[in-house]
Amino acid sequence: MGDISVIRSNHVYLDERHPDVRAAVVADDSRVRAVCAPEDVARLVGEGAPVRDFGDAFVCPGFHDAHQHVFHTALFSSELACACPGTSEADCVERMRAFAAETPGEGWLVGQGWRQDLWNPPVAPTRASLDEAFPDRPVAMYSGDLHTLWLNTRGLAELGIGEDTVPPAGGVFDRDANGRLTGVLREAAGMVYVAKVFASLPRAGVMRAYRDYFETSLSEGITSVCDMALSALPGADYVNEDVYEELLAAGELPMRVHLFPQNVGDFGRVEALQARLTGDMLRAPGTKQFFDGVSSAHTAWLLESYANPRFAGDCGRPTVDPEVMRSYVLAAAERGIATRIHTIGDRAIRSAIEIFREARERYGAPHQGANSIEHIEGLWPSDVRAMAEIDLVASVQPQHVVIDVTQPERDLGSERAGFMWPFASFREAGVTMAFGTDSPCVSNRAMQVLSCAVTREVPETREPRGGWLPEQRIPMAAAIDAYTRGSARVVGRTDELGTIAPGKLADLVVLDTNLMAADPERIQDVRTLATYVGGRLAWEA
Repeated sequence: MGDISVIRSNHVYLDERHPDVRAAVVADDSRVRAVCAPEDVARLVGEGAPVRDFGDAFVCPGFHDAHQHVFHTALFSSELACACPGTSEADCVERMRAFAAETPGEGWLVGQGWRQDLWNPPVAPTRASLDEAFPDRPVAMYSGDLHTLWLNTRGLAELGIGEDTVPPAGGVFDRDANGRLTGVLREAAGMVYVAKVFASLPRAGVMRAYRDYFETSLSEGITSVCDMALSALPGADYVNEDVYEELLAAGELPMRVHLFPQNVGDFGRVEALQARLTGDMLRAPGTKQFFDGVSSAHTAWLLESYANPRFAGDCGRPTVDPEVMRSYVLAAAERGIATRIHTIGDRAIRSAIEIFREARERYGAPHQGANSIEHIEGLWPSDVRAMAEIDLVASVQPQHVVIDVTQPERDLGSERAGFMWPFASFREAGVTMAFGTDSPCVSNRAMQVLSCAVTREVPETREPRGGWLPEQRIPMAAAIDAYTRGSARVVGRTDELGTIAPGKLADLVVLDTNLMAADPERIQDVRTLATYVGGRLAWEA
């Protein structure tokens, strides 16, 4: 028996069926030893065990972000890069000017966050504006959705990109009316070349960024995260196991991390990771693949043409040939390895479901983790039922719902835009949801995840009032379940994580407001008081 500690509150969320009970949680040697009435603590553990009585504060399982890009989240909130969503191309350039003044030298200037669809006018940027501000220093501006890279002329030269350079498979170089490079690289092209930019960053600064990221996450009540491959391109997935293993060996990994490197048909890396990462803090439950892009760029793969087609037959495209995707997933399934696939368009979603159906019928469930489809923005009710039939996890990010509520109807039309991110439909059909953020595409804010799921309103403005597609709102208990137990399910650890029960790891968050009684409009204002990992205080306000 190890050190015993007791956390007590009048409002404890144990699981979705017991969302608000008066209880004491007894932690012993990193796990929950007992959950009992507060008056029964002395009988169970004797006198002298330290007790934290949080009164009317709210205690629930630590939040588990099921889909993040940790390197980018850490980088873009660090001194190494400039977060610049901007209101226009000119605004972004001015923000980079200010950042450059604080970052002297000749090395790369890195920024992230711009979204041309939210600019006025909503047109793609060009290198000309960056060239005027930075004629001699390379600049790389990564888009908010991490699918597009904007460079100046010096940056193109640093990367060896000229007018005759052929973009990598699955990537595009934008060109102007005269056929010249604009400095904008899309999809695989941006992902390949930005890797070379990031490789130039100082190791010490990167490690500092990771440490700061962990501290920020713990302050949000996040105790576990899935670090997801950003792309399937060799050398550009950014699942940096060396960083985690270095921190783990030094005793400096303060929260649980689950690695999902790329699945490109070669399983040596993930099998080696699974063989050596068997402890409580660092695991590699499975792999990640990509079936399409995003609907705002018309790269999501659709059954029928976009409502505002850019050319005849504009249905997007698969990023991986469906037969190749099938071979990857079946090969993983044969080895008992889980696969998680980025699918946004309805054709990508339907194709992925059928591939996973075959994998389940032939090989059963993975040994670790669970098969899932990621993002799942536009689909049909029949797809929801099909997911339930094969027990396929829906890994979804509630903040995505309100990035731009006008975009789906503009690109997809009213019928398809009328059934998107269908959280209530997933719940009704019995589909497990695993909540995350996809940070840094949106902020790493736990209360915004819950707020967007419950209200489907923009947290900062509370618009649209009543929520976008309000019939798909879900109750708070269900949202917490998706952000705790659902995420534990997708990493194959529901026996250890996701609810508060004897034998499970004592990962807990204490909030200043009872979420079961909170005004839905004020959820984003709730603050973390304390975060526990393995029964030990990891962060406190």
